[in-house]
Amino acid sequence: MSADLSPILNNWRFLLGGVEITLLLSILSVALGIVVGICVGVARCYAPRPMAAVLAFYVDSMRAIPLLVILVWAFFALPLLTPYSMTPFTTGVLGIGLHLAAFVSEIVRGGLLSIRPGQMQAALAMGMSRAQAVRFILLPQALIRMIPSFGSLLVITIKDSAIASVIAVPELMRQSQIIVGKTYRPFEVFTFVLIVYFFLCWPVARGIDKIYRRLAPLGAS
Repeated sequence: MSADLSPILNNWRFLLGGVEITLLLSILSVALGIVVGICVGVARCYAPRPMAAVLAFYVDSMRAIPLLVILVWAFFALPLLTPYSMTPFTTGVLGIGLHLAAFVSEIVRGGLLSIRPGQMQAALAMGMSRAQAVRFILLPQALIRMIPSFGSLLVITIKDSAIASVIAVPELMRQSQIIVGKTYRPFEVFTFVLIVYFFLCWPVARGIDKIYRRLAPLGAS
């Protein structure tokens, strides 16, 4: 079989637009997931028990339901229950972000619980409130310990952005499917997509490792 690169060369702007949407979708989803995940993780450790129980149900539910099902339900079923409907891109950001937040919250909770209890006791003895102790002493150390796990989730989110193609988000996978449907050259197009995802994810993984090696001593306690 001879390779024909013309589908890629003739549609490079179309594919580049898909790469841009993939990156934007991933960045916004990660930002939402980290913010919500940190809040949920901290609350599960220090909030009153009823609130912690509600948040635990949210985390367990999101981890138990596949991302594909969440995106399809949010885009096709949710509008039947509410008078509002979201664009595919907005649905993708919210679905991926809130799904990611459940995993981030467990990383945050594990990081906070890994800090020795004596540090909280020492902070309280110095006159700090519980919230101040978490914000200024426990959480900064825990976040450094979480960097490798956060890096893994970032890579996973970039890859999971391809699932948004099922709700017609015009990211890289969706654009490549359209080109394959027109050119009937799946080998060349999907091989190109495979290579692009590698070059998107590999630098992120290596960069996170370098950052962690520099900051790791600050997270020791």
